[in-house]
This record gives sequence, structure tokens and C-alpha cells, in this order.
Amino acid sequence: MQASERLAGRVALVTGASRGIGRALALALAGAGADVVVAAKTETPDPRLPGTILETARAIEALGRRALAVPVDLRDGAAAEALARRALEAFGRVDLLVNNAGAVHFGDIADWTLKRFDLVMSINARASFILCRELMPALRASDGGTVVMISPPVHAKAAPHKAPYLASKIAMTMIAHAIAVEEKDRGVSAFSLWPAAMIETAATIRHGLGEPAQWRKPEIVCDALLALLARPPAEVTGRAWTDEEALAASGVTDFSPWSCVPGTQPPPLSLQWVSE
Repeated sequence: MQASERLAGRVALVTGASRGIGRALALALAGAGADVVVAAKTETPDPRLPGTILETARAIEALGRRALAVPVDLRDGAAAEALARRALEAFGRVDLLVNNAGAVHFGDIADWTLKRFDLVMSINARASFILCRELMPALRASDGGTVVMISPPVHAKAAPHKAPYLASKIAMTMIAHAIAVEEKDRGVSAFSLWPAAMIETAATIRHGLGEPAQWRKPEIVCDALLALLARPPAEVTGRAWTDEEALAASGVTDFSPWSCVPGTQPPPLSLQWVSE
């Protein structure tokens, strides 16, 4: 099966889709035949941070697919619920939910403020939970409804200096694991997907997370997701995948085409995050 066989005529909702991995995922899904709900905060161009939901929507329409741009602040639970309603009102269905939006902050436990803690929890864990809950009836009604969390496998050694952030992201992974079991008999699959190496995004650049030789292009995550969607759901559900694992399962062994700097081999993300 090709991903296009599973996505043609379907509707995907992608959060954080104004730039970076989210935008790349939205375009990849549209390229495979899906109509896409583009959800993020940014409506108007900002010279400090390129990318808007309207720009992503226009790029999707240029591919011949329908797009709905929905401005949403996922810190607001009511706004997350309204996003689900708008998607269903516009398209009558949602077959694929990609929880990609995320707030990033690193620091020792003693240095985290409650405001910052609440921010990462509300966007990463809470909003993902809300959208899964609100869209579950639609996913059940779909022939092969799928939830994808852009979140990591559990890696305890990565916790120092990032624990609240990782806790919020791993909560997304746990929700995917739970849905995979709870909704198995209703035809809904769920899994998480995480880059094995650092991805070049506005957040990576803004937070000074390495340099170009350590980064890969966002398209590796897109290609990994399409590879997973091309497989029978029973083979992918309930797992915490990395992009490398997903591509390797499809026979890919050379990841150099996705390196930002040709000829470089970006180090594993776990090594960059682990404090020795």
C-alpha cells in the first residue's frame, strides 16, 4: 500500500502547521491526497518568525487539495474544542489527527517558573488530550482513523535539564499508547513519531540547539510518517517510532539525503540531550 491509497479523499488536522515540521507534514499529507486543517497561532507575517497558517493553506491549495486555516491558541481549552468543531463543520470528517504543536523550554527543575511549566503542559499534553477526546467520535467513524503524536519514546537519561518539557511530551506518547489499546476494536490506531536527530526549524535556531551540520531537514519526519501510513495499521499502532526506525522498516538505510549539510552525519538526538 502507498500512503496515497490511505489518504486520498481523507481529512487531516495538523497543529503547529504554520512553520517547521508542522508545515512540512501538512504539505506532505496534502501531496499524498489529503485535505488539511491547518491549525496554529500565527495568522499574520512576522519578520522575526516566518510562516503563517494562511501561507500553509495556500501551498496546500496549490497542490490541488482543500485547506482550512484555523487560528488557535492551544493554551485555551475552549479554543482547542472549537478547533475540532470547525474542522468537522467544514469537512464533515477528520480521519487523521497530527498533534505536532509544541512549546519548548529547557532548564533545571529549580529554575522553572510555574508559568513556564503550565505553558508546556497546556500546549503539549493538555491540548493533545483535548483534540483526541473531541475528535474520537470522528476517528471511530473513519475507516482507519489515526492519531499521531510528534513526541518521543521514554528515555530516562535525557531528563536532566529538560524534565518538565519531556514530561509534557512523554504524556503525549502515553496518550497514544492508551488510544492504541482502548480504541483497537473501534478501528482507531495511534502512535508517536520523533526525530532521531535534530531537525532544522525556527525553534532549533532560536534556542541555539546545535548548528547546521547537526541538523536534518523536516522532510525526514514527513517521509517517515508517510512510510508508517503506508503500512497496515496493526503493524504501526501502539509504538513510539523514531523517523529512522520508520524509514528502516521500509528498507531505507541511508539517511544522508536529509542532512542539512551534505556529507555530514547528524548525531543521535539522545546523545545531544543526555547530560553525562
